[in-house]
Amino acid sequence: MAGNSVNEVNEKTLGMLPAEAAARFGEAEALCFQGTRWSHTEFSAEVDRVAKGLMALGVAPGEKVALWMINRPEWLFLMYGVAKIGAVLVPLNTRYRTSDVAYAVRQSDSATWIIMARSGPVDFLAMVRDNLPPLAEQTRNALDVTDFPALRRVIVFGDRPDAGMASWDAMITAGDEVSDADLAARAAAVDPDETFLIAYTSGTTGSPKGVMHSHILVRNTIERIARLGFTPVDTIINSLPLFHLYAYGEGAMTCILSGARQVLTEGFDAVETLDLIESEGVTVVHGFDTHYKDMMDEQARNPRDISSLRLGTFPAGGPNSAPVAWRTQKEFVPTVSGWGMTETWAFAAVSRPDDTDEQRCEASGYPMPGMEFRVIDPDTGTDLKTDEEGELLVRSYMTMKGYYNKPEETAKAIDADGWLHTGDTALLRADGHIRFIGRFKDMLKVGGENVAPVEVEAFLMDMPGVDQVAIIGIPDDRLAEVPVAFVVPKKGAHIGITGMDDFCRGKIASFKIPRHVVLVTELPMTPTGKVQKHLLREQAEALKLGQSV
Repeated sequence: MAGNSVNEVNEKTLGMLPAEAAARFGEAEALCFQGTRWSHTEFSAEVDRVAKGLMALGVAPGEKVALWMINRPEWLFLMYGVAKIGAVLVPLNTRYRTSDVAYAVRQSDSATWIIMARSGPVDFLAMVRDNLPPLAEQTRNALDVTDFPALRRVIVFGDRPDAGMASWDAMITAGDEVSDADLAARAAAVDPDETFLIAYTSGTTGSPKGVMHSHILVRNTIERIARLGFTPVDTIINSLPLFHLYAYGEGAMTCILSGARQVLTEGFDAVETLDLIESEGVTVVHGFDTHYKDMMDEQARNPRDISSLRLGTFPAGGPNSAPVAWRTQKEFVPTVSGWGMTETWAFAAVSRPDDTDEQRCEASGYPMPGMEFRVIDPDTGTDLKTDEEGELLVRSYMTMKGYYNKPEETAKAIDADGWLHTGDTALLRADGHIRFIGRFKDMLKVGGENVAPVEVEAFLMDMPGVDQVAIIGIPDDRLAEVPVAFVVPKKGAHIGITGMDDFCRGKIASFKIPRHVVLVTELPMTPTGKVQKHLLREQAEALKLGQSV
């Protein structure tokens, strides 16, 4: 851990990291965004300017600061600045719309709401206006909004704010009146055991839950830097959304702690990513299977020099992601696989760069130090043997502190012995690696038989003409549930139920074979590459598929 004792690392807080990086790496480049560059010294100075601006507006220790902004340098400055003054960052999904964002801001008790006015066709400011009454008669830093009782201020980046709101520039200017000594005093008072982040679950089903984390996650990131061998000579491209812990931890935190250079983009685009890999000499790339597939397809169309790449990280998406992982090793870059969730941080398990190809493609990572894993029978709670599938349980120092303002949900997730019940189906392998299979809630019960959608999806990916596929279940009077395949066909291909039945018959059990095929141009995805199966279920219901069975 870079010469630090565990106790020293445990006492680190996120807000102190930029200043430490400035002391260690100085004028070395820390960040590149759209051709503009910041050294570690300059980066730390920007963090302090933002932190002082927040203090000047009255942001108090422990106060929640909601951030609704696409990837930008200001996002990073806020990430560290909010933590430096002991406040709590609440990153908001940029795919939220009016009601989604209202729920998260209200449920988190956010007192400060920082928004980007607009990104392309998305008018964030208009959606904020839809949620708030006119604020012209109110004091900017002392708002009183009935539907948002905790909200005190709204800060607008990138456009003129409405009356009653503050501008980003005004906030920064106000911070000029805050002394270095006052900022240092606020930073010194930050307790590493307190919550610094409330990250909302992706919300593929039900209402998102606010996951609370403390600064102990700095330790986990330092340990992963050691496992994966990140150094100041690395250049890491960060094109995934910063509101998600994958980009937050594996991109932003990893760079500031290791001294690696960060190349930040507003979002993922395969063309832009490949161009930057070539022009910036990127050595490390992050992504899910959908991102790697897009990059490899684009690279095949228009090859670039990607010889600088040495490593990619690849969160395990279940058996159906393994074919893309194998292809990635051959065509693009060696990858390590990993497993994690919002409640455990991004990579609670991750393979090593020198593990075998099979371990890095078929397994889902080796436990990080301090992580305990069990696999149990979800009905009896008894531990299962090696290679037996059941529910994955995790216990560690970096398990979430709980769901914000949801004690009952927290008690359901974390038992009396500290084990987090993940809701994931997995197995423990003889080599110590875990293997993620899928989500329990996605499991189908067809005529009394369990069907894992990821298994069927992996099988159907070998069917000619199939580009992407997702399996869901719909109600059935006789079998309780039957599988439905939503298919994105390859160009010019037609996939029908008869052809799919012929492809599957005799190769997989009959109860696993889809009863319906729905052709779509794309699958609905979260920003992190997860298929939103609840939307597919709604579509199946609208199509009245179950009535024809």
